[in-house]
Amino acid sequence: MQTLPPELTVLDHPLIQHKLSYLRARSTPKKQFRELVDEISTLMAYEVTRSLSLRRVRIRTPMEETSAHRILGKKLVVVPILRAGLGMVDGIIRLVPGARVGHVGLFRDEDLLEPVEYYFKIPGSPEEREFIVVDPMLATGGSAVAAVQLLKDRGASSVRFMCLVAAPEGVHRFREAHPDVPLFTAALDRELNEEGYIMPGLGDAGDRLFGTR
Repeated sequence: MQTLPPELTVLDHPLIQHKLSYLRARSTPKKQFRELVDEISTLMAYEVTRSLSLRRVRIRTPMEETSAHRILGKKLVVVPILRAGLGMVDGIIRLVPGARVGHVGLFRDEDLLEPVEYYFKIPGSPEEREFIVVDPMLATGGSAVAAVQLLKDRGASSVRFMCLVAAPEGVHRFREAHPDVPLFTAALDRELNEEGYIMPGLGDAGDRLFGTR
């Protein structure tokens, strides 16, 4: 039994784990793979959004007027790391239709072996918003660390990170860089191989989502 760091939450709900087994399978076709990424993201979003801010409102039921709570949807921003993170967005937006969507694009500099920003777009007043950064895989952790840092550099103070599968190496690097950012995953896998792929993992999520290999 692994001892998990307090900042890491592994969402082991039976439905998530059931769907994850099909997501991992080599035989799963890309159409079903996309649907599974979407469905798992929706299921995970219930827990990831647990601490979202609420506001009190007055409503009228068929019986009487009363007070109720509503999410500050326009304050929530879902930020996929391009390109694979795009597959997770709709699953969250389905639950919180009022959420905004930002985008972070990063590529790997083969000389420096570090992620480099090529695109960044988020709504204004980031210091007033709550961000969920999404990427199917947390492997080495380089892209995740860089994406969250870009948000912080723009003034964001409330950030969560959500992935489908994570490697211990990526979790360690992420925690070292951003110990204040909660990390959510559906599975903490065994290790990275020599090529930097998560084992047992699910292959290259971007290629499987978009059929590019």
